[in-house]
Amino acid sequence: MPPIIFDTPFGFSIDLSFWQDFFSMSISQQLKGFFVFIIWWAVALILFNFALQKWVACRQKKYVSDWQWSVLAVDVPALYVQSPKAVEQIFVNLSGAAFSPKLFDKYWTGKIPKWFSFEIISIEGYIQFLVRTESEFRDLVEAAIYAQYPEAEITEVEDYVGNIPDMFPNETHEIAGAEFTLLQNEAYPIRTYPHFEYKISKDVVFSDPMAAILENFSRIGSGENFWMQLVVKPADNSWKKNGIDLVKKIISNKKESKAPSIVSVVGGLPEVALKTAIQIWNWEFETEKKEETSGKVSDLTPGMKQVVEAIEEKISKLGFYSRLRVLYSAKKEVFNPRKCLAGLVGSLNQFYIADRNGLAAQKAGGSDLVLSFKQRKLKFFKSSKVKAVNEPYVLNIEELATLWHFPLPDVKTPLVQKSSAKRGEPPTNLPVDSPDSLPTKDEGITDDLPVVPPEELPYA
Repeated sequence: MPPIIFDTPFGFSIDLSFWQDFFSMSISQQLKGFFVFIIWWAVALILFNFALQKWVACRQKKYVSDWQWSVLAVDVPALYVQSPKAVEQIFVNLSGAAFSPKLFDKYWTGKIPKWFSFEIISIEGYIQFLVRTESEFRDLVEAAIYAQYPEAEITEVEDYVGNIPDMFPNETHEIAGAEFTLLQNEAYPIRTYPHFEYKISKDVVFSDPMAAILENFSRIGSGENFWMQLVVKPADNSWKKNGIDLVKKIISNKKESKAPSIVSVVGGLPEVALKTAIQIWNWEFETEKKEETSGKVSDLTPGMKQVVEAIEEKISKLGFYSRLRVLYSAKKEVFNPRKCLAGLVGSLNQFYIADRNGLAAQKAGGSDLVLSFKQRKLKFFKSSKVKAVNEPYVLNIEELATLWHFPLPDVKTPLVQKSSAKRGEPPTNLPVDSPDSLPTKDEGITDDLPVVPPEELPYA
């Protein structure tokens, strides 16, 4: 059969011999060729996507390598009373560092938004609150802290991560740690600091959750290090759509249903029907459609109403992509991670609510709470990366302020570094003498001191 060539009025021809040969094949050959064509395209797309991700990662690594980090030690006065709401406002100010890279910045220069790390460390029992920031946003961090804690002392210190070796295992030190993830969908909130207020008679008492966390840091002794790191990066409002969809799903009482796959449908068709379907190229498979009923909030149980209110409360505030991790390192002769790691995991359970969310340690292997850090995870900790193996989860500013805030004065954890004096500026109306107003020798001021007889000196 001669090839079919279609001449266009634009000066070029279209060869239809491929389709001529394709339709002359049998049904089985057509199906085989179709799947081969699809598979090759799928492989090409997968390889392209893999190469693109590697390229972007390489450009981002080069961009991040030029960053200059500052580690700021923050000390607040010992008797300074301020609720975690103040730290919540600090995170609000840090949301100003949000940045959405354009296509050129993302795929060529590798620009990514900068992040912050809020840390609590215990070096041989000495506890310190730290904030790690890229030098560009150091002024932003200091201004945010001073706005809520005017008497705080902020000092740049050396990076403490150099206190332990970079390679494990080694002959001198052992290491253990854990990364924490959310138990449920990130739209569900964890228990936050307003839920730690208890009314006793006429007074409202705040049971600071930081007391249970800091108690584990006070167990550290000579030759030991225990660090907690809360890495955050400002998020845009796209994460809130997940919460909105979840609320709609709860109200309508929908259940996730998966449509039958093509493979399962094809496997259940008789051979004759399958060939007929392929011949007429009719790939429309009818699926059962369930009637959707529009739910009402009034139809929900009291518990589910509270869940919906909690989700709406979470998405009403600013969010940050977050990562919480802890690390314990010590010399081999004193290595005992259970005394602090297990206790910290337990103290984080106070933020768990059964019908909402909580924090859980990701198991590196086995069922032991003391998790051995892999070399790669140690690298993530030392570089304070918010995005590691898994994607970060979103916590709003209230949840972040619950996990990291300065303890109230009634928290009696020893060795927590606090400023010993109040920080203040001189009053604006303080009188200052000018050089012209000082007395001179002509006005009766001489360099000679008065001479006092020895018998008139005290204790002579």
